Amino acid sequence: MKLVRFGPAGKEKPGIIDANGKIRDLSKVVKDIDADALSPAGIAKIKKAKLDELPLVKGNPRLGACVARPSNFIAIGLNYADHAAEAGMQIPPEPVIFNKAVSCICGPNDDTMIPKESTKLDYEIELGIVIGSRARYLTQDKAMDAVAGYCLANDVSEREFQIERSGQWTKGKGSETFGPIGPWLVTKDEIKDPQNLTMQLTVNGEVRQKGSTKTMIFGVAHLVWYCSQFMVMDPGDVIVTGTPPGVALGMKPPKFLKAGDVVRLTMDGLGEQTQKVVPFKM
Repeated sequence: MKLVRFGPAGKEKPGIIDANGKIRDLSKVVKDIDADALSPAGIAKIKKAKLDELPLVKGNPRLGACVARPSNFIAIGLNYADHAAEAGMQIPPEPVIFNKAVSCICGPNDDTMIPKESTKLDYEIELGIVIGSRARYLTQDKAMDAVAGYCLANDVSEREFQIERSGQWTKGKGSETFGPIGPWLVTKDEIKDPQNLTMQLTVNGEVRQKGSTKTMIFGVAHLVWYCSQFMVMDPGDVIVTGTPPGVALGMKPPKFLKAGDVVRLTMDGLGEQTQKVVPFKM
């Protein structure tokens, strides 16, 4: 299943993509694509719905973040060996975990707003994992049982804030609009191998990132298990899993994003996103 949230920001409704690629309104089945809907009971309820009888959504509505109100937005750093090399950093012996502010989450095609005082705005195409069952001290063989599905994500970053302004990476990762996720959440039964997904990111049509999840240092199952050793994750929580090489920071000279740039991301089975970079506004 491909689950979506559509409508104006803050007023999104739950939806599902039918066989013709159209959105069907799920409002009479679930309240939102949230923790309840993404639990095993919620997914089972959605699967039982008669898709062809659900209202067809007309037109081309805005798509919101594919998950409503995650309690935790977790990110993994330096999870592709070739990206670690371009950043001039050692391959980590264990996953690097940090948090993105949940307030940065936005729709997949919403504008990316340049933060105040920003000088080094960057992009990172990533596979997102969406949790479906409470994950607390999981055993490695049970890690995938906690996964509801996957989504495409852009871990938008401000490198000066992240690297040069002291403190942890969180500082450069949580500004408004720094967390586009979607266009939809694909349930795990539709993604046969999350470690074999190709991805591409372009800026103004120029290919910047091209890679595959097969080159991740720590795979999906390992990351879910590992994160559960340090924190409790609940249904609807999102883990973004690192990025392949080609980020602006690693280019010589760097090509950081500027107002007017258009960033487009695609990943096997997970759809595409497009963001326009816009100046800061109150």
